Amino acid sequence: MTLLINSLIVMTTAVLMEGVAYLLHKYVMHGFLWILHEDHHRPTGRGWQKNDAFSVFFALLSMLLIIGGSQRQWWPLVSVGIGMAIYGVGYTLFHEIMFHRRLAKIRYRPRHPYLRRIVRAHREHHRHTGQKDATSFSFLYAPARFKVS
Repeated sequence: MTLLINSLIVMTTAVLMEGVAYLLHKYVMHGFLWILHEDHHRPTGRGWQKNDAFSVFFALLSMLLIIGGSQRQWWPLVSVGIGMAIYGVGYTLFHEIMFHRRLAKIRYRPRHPYLRRIVRAHREHHRHTGQKDATSFSFLYAPARFKVS
């Protein structure tokens, strides 16, 4: 039963992280921490960006939850950390590798309708280089209005 509960916590956390990422992206990254996110919309090179601080923060938080939960044998905390890590892998694969090609120079043209939809939504987001005016703040979810025919 414990394995089932912790598995549900992992899956729920991974799904809920999209909501956390949406809110963080819309209200924090395009809000009071625009100074860290701006170089992502106006890149000056292919190396590290100040924007990467957000990924580093969540990776460290995930690791601390996994390590701290393991040391105290409090498995729900470990499960939350694993769920965050799973979301982080999805974010990295889509956002950094597939869309921006920052970590790997892979030319990938998605064929699956959903992947094409999230690419279209993210492309719409990056049409705007300023702090305001941006739309579509999700990373792994795209509303039906971005469906590619």
